[in-house]
Amino acid sequence: MIDIKKIDLPNSSGVYKFINHKSNIIYVGKSKSLNKRVKSYFQKQHNNKISKMVSEIKKIEFVISESEHDALLLENNLIKEYKPKYNILLRDDKTYPWVTIKKERFPRVFLTRKYIKDGSEYFGPYTNVKAINTLLSIINNIYPIRVSNYNLSQKKINDTKNKIGLSIHSKNGHTLILGFEKLSTKKQRLLSEKVYNNNINFVREILKGNFKNVKKNLKNQMKVFATSLEFEKSQSIKEKLDLLDKYQSKSIIVSDRHNDLDVIGIIEDINSYFINYLKINNGMIIGSESLKVKKKLSFGKKELRQIIMSLKLRYDSLNNNIISNINLKKIISNEFKTTVPKAGEKKKLLDMSLKNLLFFKKNLYNEKKERKTKRLSILVDLKNKLNLKKIPFHIECFDISNIQGKNTVASMILFKDGYPSKKEYRKYKIKTVDKPDDFESMREVVFRRYSRILEEKNQLPDLIIIDGGKGQLSSACEVLRTLKIYNKVNIIGIAKKLEEIYFPKDPFPVLLGKKSEQLKLIQNIRNEAHRFAINYHKTLRSNTFIKSELEEIYGIGNITRIKLMKAFGSLEKIKKADKNELIKIIGNNKTEKVFNYFSNTPKD
Repeated sequence: MIDIKKIDLPNSSGVYKFINHKSNIIYVGKSKSLNKRVKSYFQKQHNNKISKMVSEIKKIEFVISESEHDALLLENNLIKEYKPKYNILLRDDKTYPWVTIKKERFPRVFLTRKYIKDGSEYFGPYTNVKAINTLLSIINNIYPIRVSNYNLSQKKINDTKNKIGLSIHSKNGHTLILGFEKLSTKKQRLLSEKVYNNNINFVREILKGNFKNVKKNLKNQMKVFATSLEFEKSQSIKEKLDLLDKYQSKSIIVSDRHNDLDVIGIIEDINSYFINYLKINNGMIIGSESLKVKKKLSFGKKELRQIIMSLKLRYDSLNNNIISNINLKKIISNEFKTTVPKAGEKKKLLDMSLKNLLFFKKNLYNEKKERKTKRLSILVDLKNKLNLKKIPFHIECFDISNIQGKNTVASMILFKDGYPSKKEYRKYKIKTVDKPDDFESMREVVFRRYSRILEEKNQLPDLIIIDGGKGQLSSACEVLRTLKIYNKVNIIGIAKKLEEIYFPKDPFPVLLGKKSEQLKLIQNIRNEAHRFAINYHKTLRSNTFIKSELEEIYGIGNITRIKLMKAFGSLEKIKKADKNELIKIIGNNKTEKVFNYFSNTPKD
């Protein structure tokens, strides 16, 4: 199960996706606060089904939306696209309704769940059926529209009081439409086809969310009524304007006009590109991903194009329409239609992409900042628990490595702010000790390190860690006293068996909690010093091994020796090799020298 504490989630509205170890989406959900909703799965007791789902989560992805309404639509799209096994509420292929303006003479305007590509216009979909019915009532109130295919009789009118309807009639050879407002008033008026179609244009603008012309027209009507002292009608228009002000335009998540489209948001800093990709299929967002790409010296248009194409390939995107916040024409092939939208719904989609991208970038920064803050907290605790003179931002650790006194080496590794600074690691070949003596070896390496630091006037560490117990620690302390820096630095030793922490002049060690973060940090530093020393020791042993045997052969140089060791792996295999094997590696002349040498060398 995923560790929810390590995931930073926004408080924005949006959609979250739970993904299992096979990279399959197992659940899609929406919320007005992604942070609260997602964490609730991990902080509360749930039924068996949800508990099982949570146990399968290995990764969490999310898409930030502009509103909860957008999130609900996006959730619906993703569920239909991926059919996650734990989604049940929207798995029945439920479809949100659209408002259609039918392609016909005297177009009808009505709510439908069927999207038929017959040239009619569709607006939506709408998640709140009650709200859209209210909107249609508002539209009917302002611009009476035809809602059925048949003529309404007077009986039908009487049977549908307080409702709105229209019927088509002919008069003197001209087609007219009978419109009436609230039917209880039984006030009827005839509309010409031209006037009716003009009203449909205003209805279309309302459904698009473009109210400017509609309001201007209504305000003009209101002024006319007010001027003619028809205050009731003027008030009626004002109420209609108020209703329009409260209406919220439709979502950008789904649009029949977008069809297939790729949205690519790109921002950059000195070191990296941050890229967000949205896949729009049949007007619906069905895929989203954000990624960070480090810039290299050779990074250019070709590399950026490869990233964009790999994203399209990953999401099986075959469409040629791409919108972005930067001009991609010079970056990707001319076969793609690339645009930088300045306004409209495509601009809203691009803004949504950039909003997700900015959170992604901020999240990466916060993760790094959080790790640094956590490590700082550990360093502060380490200072307090070990009663150090200062917070150990700069730590140096020493380790000795030898086998039977041969090739004795030492390592010094450096940690800054709790993290390794590998470029400042140092390795030492012990020069003054020719026998297995860790104490003397420690004296030599500590002296070499800090006498040079003093000579070059570099910074002393806040804490020195010696890999070893009392003996190694005492040896290091003697050197520090000789160099007159003993009181200027903190120094401790760590013994391997019980992981005991030793202090100078203190016979009793300190035991930190085995699971404490402070001990883990010290162990990590000690292990890194040991690893670095061992690797150096192996290198010297290998070089000595080659020298001790093969250097005795006259006419065989270092390059030849390396070729033989790479080919056979050991001296024993070189000795057992036949002439033909040796000839393939080093040629006839040198093979004779090697073969003759080992043939004449006495066996052990």
